[in-house]
Amino acid sequence: MSDIPKLGTSGEPKPYAHDPVTQPEYFEGVLSRRFIAFLIDAIIIFGPLVLASIFIFVFGIVTFGLGWFLFSLLSPAFIIWALAYTGLTLGGPRSATVGMRAVDIEMRLWYGAPMYSLLAVMSIVLFWVSFSVLTPFVVLIGLFNGRRRLLHDFVLGTVVTNTESRATSLRRYR
Repeated sequence: MSDIPKLGTSGEPKPYAHDPVTQPEYFEGVLSRRFIAFLIDAIIIFGPLVLASIFIFVFGIVTFGLGWFLFSLLSPAFIIWALAYTGLTLGGPRSATVGMRAVDIEMRLWYGAPMYSLLAVMSIVLFWVSFSVLTPFVVLIGLFNGRRRLLHDFVLGTVVTNTESRATSLRRYR
């Protein structure tokens, strides 16, 4: 029974994909770029909701206040849109949201495998839970570890690195 091979795994622990000591170019500037990516993604997520709010407000005036009941749909729409956006982009083949692509970073599993949709959704949920419970101090964790991982990265086993093209360009300047 013990000589049956495990499907999809060798049974041996996988090493980290990148070492911050020997390959610092993968982690250089990741925290600041991650913040900028967050701002870009926030605009992409909140933009359509702001437009929907304006539409509902005007629609409510035209319908003498009846259209304002649609405001109750904005909260579930925000959650669905944010989870779908994260699941489709971060869980896609590039393992990066639009904001992350704009600043040349990507999120991978600790051993280098790309993200998948369920893990991407879990990542954003854990980020917001940890951020709301621990306030912005959760970001300070990234300052004290070589891979610049945040709390939810440790819990999920993910790491954010510079893309291969950015790491290559940083390597050339050394």
